[in-house]
Amino acid sequence: MLTALAVMSSGLTAGTADAAANEASGMAFAPTISCPSVADRLDQVPARAQAEVQRNLQLLESQVAEANRRLASSAGQGGPNFVQNAILGPLRDKRAATLQRIQIAFQRAGAQEPTGLQGLAGCTVQDDETGNGNNGDQNNGDQGNENQGDGDQGDGNQNNGDQNNGNQGDGNQGDGNQGDGDQNNGGAAGQISCPDVADRLGQVPARAQAEVQRNLQLLESQVAEANRRLASSAGQGGPNFVQNAILGPLRDKRAATLQRIQIAFQRAGAQAPASLRTLATCELRNGNPGNGNNGNNGGGENNGDGGNGNGGDGENNGNNGNNGNGGGQARGPVPADFVDIRSVQPNVRTPRTQQNGSRGTFSVDCGRNEGRIFNSDNVIVAPGVSNGAQHTHDYVGNESTNNQSTNESLLAASTTCRNGDKSTHYWPVLRALGQEEFDANRRGGGLDLNVGKILTPVAVQITFKGNPTGKVVAAPQFLRIITGNARVGGAEANAGWTCTGFENRQLTDKYPLCPRGSRLVRVFDFQSCWDGQNVDSANHRTHVTFPQADGSCPQGFQPIPALEHRLVYNVPQGPNFAVDTFPEELHKPVTDHSDFINLMNEQQMGRVVDCINSGRRCR
Repeated sequence: MLTALAVMSSGLTAGTADAAANEASGMAFAPTISCPSVADRLDQVPARAQAEVQRNLQLLESQVAEANRRLASSAGQGGPNFVQNAILGPLRDKRAATLQRIQIAFQRAGAQEPTGLQGLAGCTVQDDETGNGNNGDQNNGDQGNENQGDGDQGDGNQNNGDQNNGNQGDGNQGDGNQGDGDQNNGGAAGQISCPDVADRLGQVPARAQAEVQRNLQLLESQVAEANRRLASSAGQGGPNFVQNAILGPLRDKRAATLQRIQIAFQRAGAQAPASLRTLATCELRNGNPGNGNNGNNGGGENNGDGGNGNGGDGENNGNNGNNGNGGGQARGPVPADFVDIRSVQPNVRTPRTQQNGSRGTFSVDCGRNEGRIFNSDNVIVAPGVSNGAQHTHDYVGNESTNNQSTNESLLAASTTCRNGDKSTHYWPVLRALGQEEFDANRRGGGLDLNVGKILTPVAVQITFKGNPTGKVVAAPQFLRIITGNARVGGAEANAGWTCTGFENRQLTDKYPLCPRGSRLVRVFDFQSCWDGQNVDSANHRTHVTFPQADGSCPQGFQPIPALEHRLVYNVPQGPNFAVDTFPEELHKPVTDHSDFINLMNEQQMGRVVDCINSGRRCR
């Protein structure tokens, strides 16, 4: 049976809500982004495709809303091509991926897909009141903000854990109520997935840190409580039970908590990220991985992600279609993501070590993950969340690291490091495309669009180095550091790609194609200036930072041993390899990153510091 979706077209044609509001208040019309209407091009939508189509139409709205917020907040920035390159281009990519998902929904329902949809991906900026485009979208996702202050009151439900639900990045809007249907598909209750907040905060003012941390913990406990409710109510209610009884209230609580984070920034005299309000909405991810229906979850809701630049988002493509089918084919990388390393000019600059600098190095042999220790958790960013990373990690060092790890459990575990160091080191796996792997039908693998044979590095070098301008101090036990950024457009996207024999040149946003006889190299330099107090921070970044151009640490920070991960691989010739990413990030090389938890005891760290400060090379 075919049902018309005409009712939706009214919400997705050129919006006039903001224009009317501005007129009423006497405000001048600001430039807005105008996109072609999609809903009124769909004609009749098969009943089997309606939920998926509706969800993606809402996602189109939220993408435009976020782009309009970026347009407003960046007025006057950049050169003549700023809006095109930083806002309209990424928006076009996001819309193209979302439109493709609509086409796939028609195909699955056995119907003729609409023609010309991809031609609707491009948008324009309008400077007057003649057509405010989709900017009527702008609120979506923020709903519930008014709930402000309170809402979450107490819900202190300790259980923390599920926090960022894995930074999944899925996105505000996502929930789309669609998930509930998935709930009982295979008897599995599923899990609630919420957008990451900590990773979006940037620099948290010192005066706001305690309040921000408290509210981040409250966000964790809210999701933990919602997941407990989800598990205990499996099978109850009608088709909208999960949305109305669990996801809706959770959204309101998160909106209030997010507003309190914004207020904390304001009290400290700082500007909170404008995109925070879009992170209130969560979704249900089906607990039954084989269930084809779970395409409805990942969707690509990364939706607006605050201008994740480059539109990594929508591409999550959730790709629904790939679920339960051996992983299907991942979206990305594309040929433009690769470049011949020989065409890259030398660009690596190292500060000269001064007289008082520390010249030594300390290397740790923790193996190459020959034991194939893998999981798709991220205990630093998403503690307590299964598949919190949505991509598979290689682990060396501590052999027990997963989402349930605690400092105590890590200290009690065994290690692959030959010197007994129980620290944990992990990074996304690298895959040879076109070959099947054990996780083709698992979360973190094929179900999250990470497909191909996992490559074991031919060498893993873990080295601690000194500081060019002074002696290093001991890093504290349990210190957590993340280098690189798993998000396209995220801060500190500094992981390097190069080739043996060409290591005086590094790339961050391209995969290097190495000539025969040369091997691929991934280089992760970690932040080596510590604030002297904290082992972690609300966004997992502000407690450490990189040295300044001359190698010295900024005021308020002190140098600690500078960790470097250097991974060497044999990869297939040509553009036939890719790093694991969040589904929506399209395997872009700029998303590479690495993680470290220091578990060295005082004696072990003392040996590292003494070696470096005395200028020796130690193992």
